[in-house]
Amino acid sequence: MNVHIDDLPSLVGKEFGPGDWLEVTQEQINTFADATDDHQWIHVDVERAKEGPFKAPIAHGMLTLSLFIPLHTALLDVDGVTTKVNYGFNKVRFPAPVPAGSRIRLTTRLASVEEVAGNGVQITVDGTIEIEGGSKPACVLQSVSRFYR
Repeated sequence: MNVHIDDLPSLVGKEFGPGDWLEVTQEQINTFADATDDHQWIHVDVERAKEGPFKAPIAHGMLTLSLFIPLHTALLDVDGVTTKVNYGFNKVRFPAPVPAGSRIRLTTRLASVEEVAGNGVQITVDGTIEIEGGSKPACVLQSVSRFYR
């Protein structure tokens, strides 16, 4: 859904999603490991991970978290802005691992919209990234973003 920045306050409390499923591949996991220099075997050693606690290689929690941005933009994209900034997270938890090859999707709720200096708004979004067929979410978070006109 594309929304103009000035219309955001009218959407507080609205739920968005669930979005489309996104597969998390072993190739993505390996690329993320290279980018972050986190090559822990539970992520990148496919054979050893089969014998590990999760019985398969799993995505880094931070990879799952980073996928929030494209998953969220697919649900709510803000128009009428010159700059979009990921301001941070108030809370992040990873209740369940994301096995390589599984699919995830996002549901969000726009929790708040506040005016900020510099002709912008700050939005707080509650999000849940679920795993297809999973009994627990992969990630539960509260994101804070700023949009400037």
